[in-house]
Amino acid sequence: MGRSSQQEQAGDGPTAVRILVGAYLRRLREERGLTRAEAAAVSGCAEPAIRRMELGRDGFAERDVLALLSCYDIHDDQERAALLARVREANAPGWGHSYSDVTPNWFQRYLGLEATAALIRTYEVQFVPGLLQTEEYARAVIPLGPGAGRREEIARRVRLRVERQQVLSRPHPPKLWAVVDEAALRRPVGSPRVMRDQLEALIAIVTKVPHVRLQVLPLAAGGHAAAGGSFTILRFPQQDVPDLVYLEQLTSALYLDGRADVDFYFDAVNRLFVEAAPLADTPRILARIIDDLDHPGADPQWTVIDEGHGS
Repeated sequence: MGRSSQQEQAGDGPTAVRILVGAYLRRLREERGLTRAEAAAVSGCAEPAIRRMELGRDGFAERDVLALLSCYDIHDDQERAALLARVREANAPGWGHSYSDVTPNWFQRYLGLEATAALIRTYEVQFVPGLLQTEEYARAVIPLGPGAGRREEIARRVRLRVERQQVLSRPHPPKLWAVVDEAALRRPVGSPRVMRDQLEALIAIVTKVPHVRLQVLPLAAGGHAAAGGSFTILRFPQQDVPDLVYLEQLTSALYLDGRADVDFYFDAVNRLFVEAAPLADTPRILARIIDDLDHPGADPQWTVIDEGHGS
């Protein structure tokens, strides 16, 4: 990886700086006792732009930052220059920028946020989560998506997925807590060997990597709290930066940071943690699925929830 990639993966890349600068601007506004609407009226910045800056979701226009600093009575030249230097860091391309030719802009944003998060909660209904995929599994999955592209493009997208996973092996990695629908683990992807290697890799991860937790939502669970589909919740190390819900669609993505939205998905994932099979059962469930894979003539041994387990 290049230097920008190492910085972002260490949580000190442009996305992290953008979040810190946004949190600083928010603190300044609150210390002055101003609402966003009042700050917009005084500074001339649009209120939605102030909100986006404070959340660190987008890049910064230096003129807007200077206008806000004046609004907040920050006139010291050194302090203003120091913040502008951080703004330029925040506006620099993130580690995934080198893959911008094979990834849409809406996913570029997620790459930086994921690398900056301290806690990642995710529910996956179709496939093994990207951060836990083997290279061969990823190579089989990526062409299934819309606009898969040429062989060279697919190879670069696989390489990107593998590089993303380095976030889990860096110093001070984020905690990953994933719930995967049992159907996703039984859905054939690639060859039987690809599936077996993927399932064995998951067993190795859940038994050897303490900051990765994986639960299986059994088919026997029936209806559940996340019937709407897959989602991810990101929590950041800065206490004044709100959680973010990420919903990926075929041609775009939604980034939800409203309190009501985040609370709704937070409640859903907490219910999933209860409805899914216990963490301790995950290796056994994965081993059973491997056994079913090795005996294709037999009926699948669908996981059954123990009596009394669930909500």
